[in-house]
Amino acid sequence: MEQRLNVQITIPIPSDSVLISKVELDELKKTELSGVYWTMKDIEARINRKSEWIKENILFPSKFRKFLDVDQGGFVFYPKVKGQTWSFQASKMAEFLDKRFNQIFKNVAS
Repeated sequence: MEQRLNVQITIPIPSDSVLISKVELDELKKTELSGVYWTMKDIEARINRKSEWIKENILFPSKFRKFLDVDQGGFVFYPKVKGQTWSFQASKMAEFLDKRFNQIFKNVAS
């Protein structure tokens, strides 16, 4: 026999906090990077690797470049001449790094 209890619990929320759903939180996280562009320094800070490592293991291998290069419909601007800077569409680059973490770091020495 199953019994159900109807109990109402009150949980106080501090005045400097708000309660939102997980769906709303996910949407806020997505929009946080919307319209934001990263530099190479931003990428270095995000993945804790130097630009040479990033270029060798992420940006230049053809298996990734075909998705990344803006000239191939991607979201990374590859400098064409000396003095130009790298530019990364933050929201898409963050998603790429999350989804490809295993591919990027598999068999890579520190």
